[in-house]
Amino acid sequence: MPALDHIRRYHGELTAIRQDLHAHPELGMEEHRTAEIVARRLEEWGVDEVHRGIGGTGVVGVLRAGRGNRAIGLRADMDALPMAELTGLPYASTVPGKMHACGHDGHTTMLLGAARYLAETRNFDGTVHLIFQPGEEGCGGALAMLEDGLLERFPCDALYGMHNATGLDVGRYAIGAGPFMAGGAFFDITVHGKGSHGARPEASIDPVLTACHIATGLQSIVSRNLSPRETAVVSVTKVTGGDAYNVIPQTAVLSGTARFFSKEVAGQIEEAMRRMAEGVAAGFGATAEVDFRLIFAPLVNQAERTTEIADAAADLVGEEAVRRDRAPVMGSEDFSFMLEKVPGAYIHVGNGPGAAAHNPHYNFNDEATPFGAALYAQVVERVLKPA
Repeated sequence: MPALDHIRRYHGELTAIRQDLHAHPELGMEEHRTAEIVARRLEEWGVDEVHRGIGGTGVVGVLRAGRGNRAIGLRADMDALPMAELTGLPYASTVPGKMHACGHDGHTTMLLGAARYLAETRNFDGTVHLIFQPGEEGCGGALAMLEDGLLERFPCDALYGMHNATGLDVGRYAIGAGPFMAGGAFFDITVHGKGSHGARPEASIDPVLTACHIATGLQSIVSRNLSPRETAVVSVTKVTGGDAYNVIPQTAVLSGTARFFSKEVAGQIEEAMRRMAEGVAAGFGATAEVDFRLIFAPLVNQAERTTEIADAAADLVGEEAVRRDRAPVMGSEDFSFMLEKVPGAYIHVGNGPGAAAHNPHYNFNDEATPFGAALYAQVVERVLKPA
């Protein structure tokens, strides 16, 4: 029986799991309930080994079949976001201020569906590592698992991951070789001035005014410090300073994000940001400190692995439903750190119409679950095909 049809037999059970996870979201590195549900399901379904606590709350399942010595890893993320849900669904978040607004409940469920199928059929020759990662949303979960020896304990010849894509029809897939998702950094620029009464600005060194000029200057980094051939973004997303209407404060802080497709460009952005912040601040008699932190490496799809998972998708739904030239996107994904260690690929799975990810009205489409689960399974059967 084809993987897609096999998995559809227990689609209802997978939907119940997904909606339960949705109702009980957990933030990055706090996925204790989610991880235990994952581990218990893997054990119930006959996965050969189940390892808890990898990189904190990560879970790794191990499946073996045949005598092959090749191993591949399938990865899904588990964490939710710190935001209030407004969907009004009967299974909406029961935890105030926490929501599965990026579909990681669906990603977890898709990999669980693949795990059950692979455990039941064993139609492969080698080893499959089922990697359930915590803390993808800027919490360092991928690095935590790597630092805990993920790839030394569970070595892989290839890695595959996926993300749901709103606006792409259910039953369709999209991928591109090479740089596919942007690297991301967070930054905080603290401006130190001299406070005074708001009615006596001449007695101050105004950090708020200085910060405003720095924020304006930062917008020249992409247009004047980077090659026009490079794609990058610098966004100031938060400005804080002061507590009273009539007090010029001592400090002000600018915070934001930068996105880029190479670490070289990330370094150019950081260098220009420091120069701009310190120079503008000095012009106003203030000082500025820049904290620039790489949170996500650029995600690069290796060409051969990209072809493998795209071919697996075409096996399921036909070539016409697989886009192989998806343009790179400015969003970031910390699966990139794993792909720096092992060649692999990351594909988008259609989630149909609806609210975009990170929106309070977003919801993962349960109709997409079999297509994600079957693709995980199909790439295993294709890459680790028995002789």
